[in-house]
Amino acid sequence: MFYPLKIKNIRRETADCVSLAFEIPAEWQTIFQYQSGQYLTLKTMIAGEEVRRSYSLCSSPSDGEWRVAVKQVEDGAFSTLANRHLKPGDTLEVMPPMGHFTLPKRDSDAAIPQKHYVFFAAGSGITPIISLLKTILETEPQSTCVLVYGNRNGASVIFREAIEGLKNRHLQRLQLFHILSRERVDNDLGFGRLDPEKVRLFFDKIPDIQRGDEFFMCGPFDVIEAVREALKLRDVPTQKIHFELFNAPKKKDTGSVKPTDTYKKSIASIRLDGLTFEVSIPEGMSILDAAQAAGADLPFACKGGVCCTCRAKLTEGEVEMETNFALSEEETDGGYILTCQSIPKTERLVLNFDL
Repeated sequence: MFYPLKIKNIRRETADCVSLAFEIPAEWQTIFQYQSGQYLTLKTMIAGEEVRRSYSLCSSPSDGEWRVAVKQVEDGAFSTLANRHLKPGDTLEVMPPMGHFTLPKRDSDAAIPQKHYVFFAAGSGITPIISLLKTILETEPQSTCVLVYGNRNGASVIFREAIEGLKNRHLQRLQLFHILSRERVDNDLGFGRLDPEKVRLFFDKIPDIQRGDEFFMCGPFDVIEAVREALKLRDVPTQKIHFELFNAPKKKDTGSVKPTDTYKKSIASIRLDGLTFEVSIPEGMSILDAAQAAGADLPFACKGGVCCTCRAKLTEGEVEMETNFALSEEETDGGYILTCQSIPKTERLVLNFDL
């Protein structure tokens, strides 16, 4: 469900990135409570077409605000709107916070963690990570952090002042490494791209990266894979590895047959917001696409298997997920699916968005 929210203020972070803070009415603040690392899905009309995008919250709950960062991308409809045209007082439709790129859960009566966190970010991948950093440094006084952050040059570093401020306030608890790909720096470790070789060098040369208790990474697919491969080689348990993609890698055209009305259909019984309805799904079509074609307004944002906005629990039937960069193994084992990527394998499906 979307809520109309006014933009409270807009802050220019870099030449090609702005952050938007929203006004949350008192009666909706409980609905919009969030954990560091979560995201908001925004919706608006651009040139007569509905556009949805998900952006991570760069604020932390203790900031008392809801702020997302939007980086300009080439030919990006929403990013162009945000960076060039939106102004304070404008209204956007916003879905309550979602996402699982968050700190490990702990029991309410458990001791405050004393951990060592390692973060890898590239470009706008810093957005959820700065939220996580703020929360750890504020609420876990015995925990320490390392941040490795890759950008083109110094001018493109999003939240540079905020990150330096965190570093200055927590000199003994936050190590910061900038990597610049188009600006020469004094040391070889800080120049280049966050590719497999650079990641390997950081693991080999920085002892505090080797001893991480939890590893978080956010950015393009190749950066995520480089770090995950380095962790795999060091036998780091998967439950200690947390990642979030901002964009899915392009899928190759498999030449799949397009569905027509003459194909055998599956029937999906869908529960959403307390209501249950049925949708007919042509062979080869995803649950989300079929529901949209039938006029159902299911939650979604990226349609690329990245954001998990379209997550639902499958309680009957079988599907094949073409892509999954959002759900954990624990979630898939528990029956959760991404409806934008799920193709029915049985005649009948039952799924629930409310669980």
